[in-house]
Amino acid sequence: MSTAAENTSIGPSVTQALISDGAYRFERPLDPAGATALLKKIRAMRRFDESLFLEEEAFDLNPQYRGVNPRPGRNLLEQFDAELAFVEQDRGLVSALTEVLGPDYVITDRKIVCGVPSRSIPNWLKARIEGAPVNNLGPYVKPEYRDVTYFYGIDFHQDIIDFKDQEADFVTVYVYLHPVARSDAPLFLLEGSHVLGATTFPHMLSRKDGQAWLYNGPDGQSVEVRQTVLTGQAGFAALWHPFTLHGTQPDTADHERISLRYLVSRRSPSVGGLTAVNAAIRGPLLLQTTRMDLAADGSAQIKSNLVRTAEG
Repeated sequence: MSTAAENTSIGPSVTQALISDGAYRFERPLDPAGATALLKKIRAMRRFDESLFLEEEAFDLNPQYRGVNPRPGRNLLEQFDAELAFVEQDRGLVSALTEVLGPDYVITDRKIVCGVPSRSIPNWLKARIEGAPVNNLGPYVKPEYRDVTYFYGIDFHQDIIDFKDQEADFVTVYVYLHPVARSDAPLFLLEGSHVLGATTFPHMLSRKDGQAWLYNGPDGQSVEVRQTVLTGQAGFAALWHPFTLHGTQPDTADHERISLRYLVSRRSPSVGGLTAVNAAIRGPLLLQTTRMDLAADGSAQIKSNLVRTAEG
């Protein structure tokens, strides 16, 4: 995966990295002190332990699988505008986003994402989510804590999954607020997987060896893609195309993994390097149906998780 020379210079073309790999990783982190300061304030406001969760009986009285993620007015990150300057005003990141999306790009979503460690998840909940492809824990979290996204492993997916009938006009930016090692639910990313375009989740993948996967599209096309595990220090940052497959295994550390996730869009069609990236994609640029893993009420109806078998 292409990297930046330093956090105030994007180095090689971000557009070229997205065309070839579907992702771009900054070699040097954003301001680690800024990341650490924000993390300290977040942890001062929230215990990321078993106290987050509903009792089993309370959940069963009124199960809610939809509308449980952060939204405007219910987003813990809205309290930290000043603290987010280390991300949003970083010269290297601003330069990269300007290259890909144009100078008038807009942040359309930003939130805190928490990988919950195994020790903090109640036993009754572990039994219910075992083997599910998308363990978004929002339905099981007390309503007052749904201003953060919580997860316990998410299978390989595209970020276009939440945007049916929308073309790929945005990128994802991900920032770690503390050091993330192999046990901290780092992101597993499949380089080059974006070239088959938007495909319905769950995706058709088979592992060839420890790092290589065969990815098949619904139209008979296939591509061999290589897995990279995104570990890094406080302030680690990467961005990727909305068709790039990525996921995480469960957090096996003794602490939660706290990160920031941004969606950043271009305002004007055909502006920025994203136009060239999309032109190189061999598959569809939008889908009417982005996922097939959910029942009508939003609960999981498939028990399959490929990222759990990944090595790295």
